[in-house]
Amino acid sequence: MDWKIFFTTFSAIFLAELADKTQLVGITLSAKSGKPLMVFCGSISAYILVTVISVIIGSALANYIKPEVIKAIGGAIFVGMGVLILLGKI
Repeated sequence: MDWKIFFTTFSAIFLAELADKTQLVGITLSAKSGKPLMVFCGSISAYILVTVISVIIGSALANYIKPEVIKAIGGAIFVGMGVLILLGKI
């Protein structure tokens, strides 16, 4: 196991997800339902599925597109979404 990749991924995801919409939804659902364990299990299951899908897509794309290009496209999409949010389109 390549621990450097593991900890780099863990750190990036942890910092990116800290205090985002997903956490706010989890807080709200947990408070509203009064069943934090079920909210936790649902949240973890959904995040696992999203992560599996993104890893599969990333692995497939890496066979056809250089990682630098994927990184640039991801960055452009991120910036584009930010602009749309600032303009109130999302």
